[in-house]
Amino acid sequence: MAAAVLSAPAVAEAPSEPTALGVIDCDVHPYPNTIDTLKPFLSARWVQYIEQSGFAAPPGTRYPKGFELAARRDAWPPNGLRPGADPDFARAQLLDTWNLQYAVLVPLYGHGSVHNDDFAIALATAVNEWQTHDWLDSDPRWRGSIVVTPQLPEAAAQEIRRAAKDPRYVQVMLVVRGQAPYGKRHYHPIFEAACDAGLPVGIHFGGWGTNPITATGWPSYYLEDHTGMTQAFEAQVLSLVSEGVFEKFPDLRVALIEGGFAWLPPLMWRFDKNYKGLREEVPWLRKLPSEYILEHFRMTTQPMDEPPNPQHLLHILDMIGRDDFLMFATDYPHWDFDAPDRALPSVVRGEQRDKIMSLNAAAFYDFERA
Repeated sequence: MAAAVLSAPAVAEAPSEPTALGVIDCDVHPYPNTIDTLKPFLSARWVQYIEQSGFAAPPGTRYPKGFELAARRDAWPPNGLRPGADPDFARAQLLDTWNLQYAVLVPLYGHGSVHNDDFAIALATAVNEWQTHDWLDSDPRWRGSIVVTPQLPEAAAQEIRRAAKDPRYVQVMLVVRGQAPYGKRHYHPIFEAACDAGLPVGIHFGGWGTNPITATGWPSYYLEDHTGMTQAFEAQVLSLVSEGVFEKFPDLRVALIEGGFAWLPPLMWRFDKNYKGLREEVPWLRKLPSEYILEHFRMTTQPMDEPPNPQHLLHILDMIGRDDFLMFATDYPHWDFDAPDRALPSVVRGEQRDKIMSLNAAAFYDFERA
């Protein structure tokens, strides 16, 4: 059966021509179909543990999704696997349909919420081995993200050093909602290992942890949780800069994935303003917070922040202040997928468009490691 072509929901503005360069997608989600998918990559001990305990998957979201598995209706493979579980279907529906140059895989398995530390470590390694065997080996355009256990930084660092030997891995992956802000020194072994491997760290939308998404408690609806995820991204930016992570690891690069971007300029303004009055609290910082942000962070386009007046998007990009800051992403196979020919309004043209659609990602990630 031929793969269905993904098309974006209707928008007020007609789709514009995609860049003539090969598009690079910075956010594609592969999923093990079931726990049985990972068994070939687990030791006999853990296979027995799964079969005896009835373990099916790590704990999931506290909020039912608006769409089953948060997937587009046409992203279900005809062979009955779950969306994101069939590399051949994804290749046809995403890579081939849109003629992508590269696509960065971002597995979201949830092993960070597994409280058996040894099992969590084994699951992270199994997800990486499955990603290598089933995805990276299936098409040279896929690139991987190293899944780690942020709750166990030393084990995470060990897994980074192991998996990074495969040059097809182009980043280390964390979810934005962890057990604590990532700037805290508890997490520094992860950043040290990433820098030693020459890899950036991707911080992706999601994670459930132990804390509510708001500072005032748990919201009622998935709508609130989904929309409010920018709060977690802001908290991680504030933490990584304030704790001096980029002074300790000057080569560290961080991609903020699926968190939006329109919130960044006002955060930088407020951060700089408050730093001028409170700099004695963080004497290790040698420059304005906004300078660290613009030097070390990059962001993805999905979800695209779309003001009613498309011209205002250009103002937001101008306020960010760097034309190499945004990188294109589709979020395949999720319900809010951004098609390459519709994601950017037509007001984004020429070189600026080429940079967002491919050149910025090519400069940020080392796709040629392979």
